[in-house]
Amino acid sequence: MFLNKIKHQFNPLTITSVLLFLMCFQFTVQAQKNNWQAASFEVMKSNYKTFKTSQYAHVFSNSKNNIVRLAPELEELTGVTLPLDQYKNGTNAPLKLKFKENVQLLIGTFQEQDNKDYFQFSAADNAKLVLENGVTVTGLPPVNVYAISYSKETQTILPNAKGLFVVLGAVKSNQNLVSRNAEFPDGKLWNPTFIVEGFSDEKPLFEIIGGETKPVIDEGFPGTEGIQGGFEGGRVVKVGDTYHMFPTERAGEIGVDYYYDRVKTKIGHWTSKDAINWKRQSTIYQASGTYALTEDDNPMNDRRGAIWSYMPVFNKKANKWYGYYLAYTVHKEIQPNHSFGRIWRCESTVEGINGIGGPYKDMGIIMEPGLDSQPWEGRQGVASFFPYQVGEKWFGFYSGAYPFESWADYPKNSGKGWFVALAESNSLEGPWTRLNKGLEPIKSIHPLFVENPIVSQLPNGLYIAIFDGGPDGWGHHLPNMMGYSLSKDGINWSEARYWPIETKVGKWWDIMRTPLCLIPEGNDVYTVIYNTIDLNKRFHPTGMVKLKLNQDVLKSRLEAFNE
Repeated sequence: MFLNKIKHQFNPLTITSVLLFLMCFQFTVQAQKNNWQAASFEVMKSNYKTFKTSQYAHVFSNSKNNIVRLAPELEELTGVTLPLDQYKNGTNAPLKLKFKENVQLLIGTFQEQDNKDYFQFSAADNAKLVLENGVTVTGLPPVNVYAISYSKETQTILPNAKGLFVVLGAVKSNQNLVSRNAEFPDGKLWNPTFIVEGFSDEKPLFEIIGGETKPVIDEGFPGTEGIQGGFEGGRVVKVGDTYHMFPTERAGEIGVDYYYDRVKTKIGHWTSKDAINWKRQSTIYQASGTYALTEDDNPMNDRRGAIWSYMPVFNKKANKWYGYYLAYTVHKEIQPNHSFGRIWRCESTVEGINGIGGPYKDMGIIMEPGLDSQPWEGRQGVASFFPYQVGEKWFGFYSGAYPFESWADYPKNSGKGWFVALAESNSLEGPWTRLNKGLEPIKSIHPLFVENPIVSQLPNGLYIAIFDGGPDGWGHHLPNMMGYSLSKDGINWSEARYWPIETKVGKWWDIMRTPLCLIPEGNDVYTVIYNTIDLNKRFHPTGMVKLKLNQDVLKSRLEAFNE
C-alpha cells in the first residue's frame, strides 16, 4: 500500500531512491541486530558444559527445557549449561569463568514475580537490561537478558545468586548493546517440554546426515496436475530397488476455496528409484468430496466424503498387499470438518510382493465409531490406523482427535487433542478390539499430540514408531518436528524424541508434518520421506532426509528398557 501511495506522488527516480533508502535502512537495522561479537571464555574446574546459543539448545543439564525463540543478536554465542535443580534450590557449585579479555556476560532471568525459584537482579548488581522478552525457553517464564561487565581474569559468576538463571554468552566489552523489546512469548505456552535429538544431555539415536534442500515433489512437478493442495499423510515402502509412495493427494478443485483440498482427496501411487525423482502411477482411491447433510454420525451422510492416510502392509501369510485407509464424513461448518472416521481394509487383486500397485478391492470396515468408542476419540473418530506384528499377535495404532469430555458433548462440543491408543487382533484381517477397551489413550509418548504413527523394528529388536509431532503455529505450541518413540514389547512406549532436521538440511518449509517411512538402506542409514506446509502457497510439498543410526546408543536404549 505504501508503494501504491508514493508512485502517484513522485517520479520513478524518487521512487528508486526511496526503495534504496528502505533497503539500506533494513540492512542497517539487521546488521545492528546480528553484530554482537562473541568473546571467548573457559569454564574453570566444573562439570558444567557449554552450548551453542541457538534454537533447540537445551539450556540446563538434566532437563528438557530448550530454546524455541531467541533474538538474532544472541545467535551463535556460547552459553553455559547449568544444573537446573541445584540452581533452583541453591545447592549449586560456584560457576567460575576465565575471560581472556574484558567482556559483557549475557544473563537471562525468568520474569515471574515473587517466585523464589528464579533469580532476579538488584540495583547493586550493575546489570543492564538489553533484551526484554529476548528468549523463549520451553516450560519457563519469559526471559529478560541483561549484560553485566567482567574484567579479564577468572571470575566467580553471581556467587550469591539464589534461584535459576541462564548464561547465554559473552560479548566484547566495547560492544554497543542497543536495548530493545524482542517481544517473544512466554515459554510456559510450550508445556509440556520436549526432548530434541542431539541437543539434550543424552547422545542422539539418529544423526541427520543429509537430504534434499528443496522439495522432492512440489507444485508443477510431473504428476501433480489436478492436485491443488499437495500432499499429507500415507506411507512409503521399498520393494526391491523401488520406492512406492501412497500419499493423500489434496486434490480440491480449481476456483474452489483451498479448504476443499481437505475434502476432495485421492490416494495416489507414486514410484521412485532414488526417493528423489518420483513418477505418479495411478489413483488407488478417490473421495466423493461430498459434505454431510446432518451434524451427527448419520447414515444419510456420505461417509466417504474424504479419504486419507493409506497404509500398505504386506501379508506374508496371504501373499498379498493389504491396504488400511481412513474415510471421513465431512461437515462444512463444524470443527473439525473431518468427522466420524472409519478404517477400511482392502486387498490387492494381484498376488505377491510385486502386486503392490493393485488394483485393490475393499474388504470392509475394521474400526469405526460405535459402542466400543470412548469420548477421547472425539469428533474426528478413528482418525488413523497402522498394524504391526509382535510375536503371534497383531497390534494397531489407532487415533482420535477433537475429544469429548463426555458423551454429553456429542456431536459437536469438542475440545483439542490428538491421541493414539492400541487395538489388537490375531490376524491382519481382524476382528480388531480396542486394547483395554480403549479407556485411555497412550500419553507416555506425548500427552497432547501424536499423529499418524508408523511402526517398524530396529536391528536389536526394539520397536520404533515415527509420527507427526504437531505444529508450532496456529497457537498450538507443539514441537513442529517429526518425532519417534521406542518400545521393547510393542505395547509400552517411551517419551518422544524429535528430529531437528533443519539444523543439517536447509529449511524450505514452515510447518513440519508427517513422516511416511523409516526405510533401512544398509550401513545403519535410513531414508525418511515427509510432508510439510509452505505457508506462502496452497500446495503442501514433500521432502526427503537421510538419518544414520548410532548402534552404541541403540544398545544403551535397550539396556535402559531391561533395567
